[in-house]
Amino acid sequence: MDKLPVGVFTSVDAGLGVKFDVVRELGVKTIQLHAPKRESRTHEMAMNFLYKLKENDIKLTTVFLGFEGESYATIAEAAETVGLVPPKTRAARLIEAFEISDFAKLLGAASIGSHIGFVPHDRRSQEYASVVETVRSLCKYFKKKSQSLNLETGQESVESLLMFIDDVACDNLFVNFDPANLILYGIGNPLEALRKVGRRVRGVHCKDAVKTTGTPGVDWGREVPFGQGEVDAENFIKTLYQIGYQGALTIEREIPQEPERQRKEIGETVRLIEDIKTRVAKQLVT
Repeated sequence: MDKLPVGVFTSVDAGLGVKFDVVRELGVKTIQLHAPKRESRTHEMAMNFLYKLKENDIKLTTVFLGFEGESYATIAEAAETVGLVPPKTRAARLIEAFEISDFAKLLGAASIGSHIGFVPHDRRSQEYASVVETVRSLCKYFKKKSQSLNLETGQESVESLLMFIDDVACDNLFVNFDPANLILYGIGNPLEALRKVGRRVRGVHCKDAVKTTGTPGVDWGREVPFGQGEVDAENFIKTLYQIGYQGALTIEREIPQEPERQRKEIGETVRLIEDIKTRVAKQLVT
C-alpha cells in the first residue's frame, strides 16, 4: 500500500462521516469508521461491510467510539456529554466500548479511536485516578483482541495528553492526531504539538480550522476545508514524514447536513493531499 495513503472518515448510521457510496466514488483505499448504533452492530452487518471493503479493495484502519447523548453544540456541552469522562454515563459507556471492540474485531480493525472527554486537570484527584483506571481497563480489554486505543487530540494540551498516557501506562495506548481540534478548542499550535507527540501517533485526521473570534477554550473555532485554515497543510504532512508516521491520512469534513458540498470538498482535499505528498517526497529526497 502507498505510504501515507489517503482515506476518509466514514459512517453507517451514526457520526458525521460520509456514506460508503462516497468512499467508492472518491476511490480512496483506507477508511476510519464511526461505530454504528448498537442495534446495527450485528454479525450480519459486519460480514456485509467486510464484503464491501474486499470488493472495493479498501482497508479499515480504525473504528471510533461513539455514544448516544454526546453533544458538540458548545465546548461546555462537549465537556458535560462526550466520551468516558462524564461520571453519570461512564460505567454504561465502558461496557458499550467493550461491545464496540468486539464488533471492530469482526471487521479486522487493529485500533479503536476515541474522544474520551475532558480529562480532569488535577492529577492528584480521585476523579483523575478514576478516569485513568477506566482507560486502563479499556486498553487491557483491547489488548486481548490485539487492538490499540488511539486517543483523539483536542480537549487537552498535548503536554497534558502525554502525561495522561504515561499515567495510564499501557503499551497499546497511542494518539489519533487531529490538528484542527487544537485550533477549534483553542489548545495550541498543531505543528508544535505534532512534533511533541512524535512516534506515539498511530492515526491522523486531515482537518482544518480557524481560531475563534471569541474566547479560546470557551467558544468554538470554525472548521474549514483542509488547506484553507491555520493548520498549514503542507508542513503538517511534511512533519508527519519527518516523525516517521506511516499510517493513513484520513480526511474528516464535518458537514453532513450539506452532503454535496461535503462530497465536493473531500474530493478536492484528496487531490490536494496527493499533490502535497508528491512535493514533500521530492523535498525530502533532495
